[in-house]
Amino acid sequence: MASLLDPQARGRVILVGAGPGDPGLLTVRAVEALRRADVVVHDGLIDPAVLDHAPAEAQRISVAKQRARHTLPQQAINALIIAHVKAGSIVVRLKGGDPFVFGRGGEEVEAVRAAGLPVEVVPGVSAALGCAAEAMLPLTHRNWSSAVSFVAGQCKGLADQDWSGLAGKGRTLVIYMGVASGDAIANKLMADGLAPELPVAVLERGTLTGSRAMRTVLADLGGLLLREKVLSPAIIVVGEVVLLSDAEDRMLRFARQAGALA
Repeated sequence: MASLLDPQARGRVILVGAGPGDPGLLTVRAVEALRRADVVVHDGLIDPAVLDHAPAEAQRISVAKQRARHTLPQQAINALIIAHVKAGSIVVRLKGGDPFVFGRGGEEVEAVRAAGLPVEVVPGVSAALGCAAEAMLPLTHRNWSSAVSFVAGQCKGLADQDWSGLAGKGRTLVIYMGVASGDAIANKLMADGLAPELPVAVLERGTLTGSRAMRTVLADLGGLLLREKVLSPAIIVVGEVVLLSDAEDRMLRFARQAGALA
C-alpha cells in the first residue's frame, strides 16, 4: 500500500510519535509528516522545536493532559481530528513517546477508521526506551533479564490490574504514570512476593532539561518519591538491571544523612 505521506493525498490523519522529549530523538519520518501538516493536534510537553517542523501557517491545537484529564475528552479529540480531515486537511496527531504505548493511539485509529478515513502511524521512541537509554539502564540483559513488561500505574486503578509474574528474577517491569501511587505500587508488588530489597529506579524528566535518574529498593519507593519531590513525567523501573545503570543510589545517601543527624 502506498504511504499516506504521498504529498498528493489530502484529507488524512498521521499519528506521529514525538519521542520522550528531546527534539533530537524525533524520527526522520516524523519530521516529513510534520512538514506536510495543515493541522497539528498535539499533546502537552511537546518541545516547541518539534512543533517548528510544521509549516508556519499550519494550525496548532493543544489537547494537553493534566492530572489525568484532557483539556478535551478523548471523544472530543477524535471528533476534532475527523472534522479537520473531512475538510480536506492533513492532520498530524502528535503524541509524546510512541502513539501505541499508553498514548491512546489505538483508540484514535479506531475512530478514524470507523469514519471511513485514511490513517497512518509513525512510531516514536517511547518514554521507557528514551529514559532508560539516558540512564544507561538496559531493560533486558543476557545475564540479568530476558523479559520486560510495561504497565500503567494509574490505568483503571491498581486493584483492577494483575501484575503477577511481571517482575522478579530475570524480569524487568516498567511502570508509567506511577508517581502518585508509589506506596501502593510497592505494596502491591511485595504482596505478590517480590523482595523488599529489589532494586528500583525512578527516571524523572528523561531526555529533558533537569532530568534525574535515582535508585532505591522496592520497600522505599514511596519514600523516595516523597523525599525527592518527584514530578511527572517520570517512569519507574523494577528489576536487577537497575544496578547496571547510572542512577544515583538515593537510599544510600538517605541512610548517610539519617546517620549524620542521629
